[in-house]
Amino acid sequence: NMMKNFIRTFAGLLLAILLILGLFLLAFPKAGDRFRTEKKVSALSVKHVSYAALGDSLTEGVGDATGQGGFVPLFAKEIENSTGGSVSSQNFGKAGDTSTQIYNRMMKSKKITDGLKKANIITITIGGNDVLKVIRDNVTKLSSMTEKDFVKPEELYQARVKKLLDKIREDNPQAQIYVLGIYNPFYLNFPDLTVMQNVIDSWNTATAGVVSQEKNTYFIPINNLLYKGSGDKQAVEADSSTSAVANNLLYTEDHFHPNNIGYQIMADAVFASYKEVNQK
Repeated sequence: NMMKNFIRTFAGLLLAILLILGLFLLAFPKAGDRFRTEKKVSALSVKHVSYAALGDSLTEGVGDATGQGGFVPLFAKEIENSTGGSVSSQNFGKAGDTSTQIYNRMMKSKKITDGLKKANIITITIGGNDVLKVIRDNVTKLSSMTEKDFVKPEELYQARVKKLLDKIREDNPQAQIYVLGIYNPFYLNFPDLTVMQNVIDSWNTATAGVVSQEKNTYFIPINNLLYKGSGDKQAVEADSSTSAVANNLLYTEDHFHPNNIGYQIMADAVFASYKEVNQK
């Protein structure tokens, strides 16, 4: 009887300990879960964000009728709306810059290097002018150009993107970096010119490959969001006097750069990635 009472008492005590332990674990998540929860809350409730935008005309905002800087202020506003905090942004975009020119400008400008060093968030638009440079360099044989003509330039471009990202990361180990892809502005008027679409896809894949090797760096594809236009108007003739097709997401003055709607789509894409990253 004494043994049975001892066993019952021991079993009851053990059960009580297990129940208390279970309640403790429910009330206090394990360290890893607690860290993830704190990270999610802190990342989306931060009161001030320093944002630096580096790149070409897509960062400068060519085609933005408001003249405020394309997707850059739109993305900043979305962060502010989601966090309730403030965002101070610096726009270091310059129309026409290739990856080489972006890197050289960054290295020569203390304002840019200081801005990148202090930034919590960095966006980069790069690559479009590198593709155009290949075309310009082969202007005498445009009709006979093939995808092979872009292979070597693409490899050199990859190396330049890596060099740029490595330098930024060397100066700023903590910032989140978002690199936007390029798009094909000629698709609607030249849908049979598959060489260009394949080149754009290949260069985006190359950029994404470099980005994937960098810590806390994310690639934002935008070609599929822009190259066909939007809605029912994506294949409507620009006017009755021409057979040209107008992409309703591009600036009407050049049919090349995004318009305000196009820049909003870009901002939304970057913000979607930002939100996904900071909710992990």
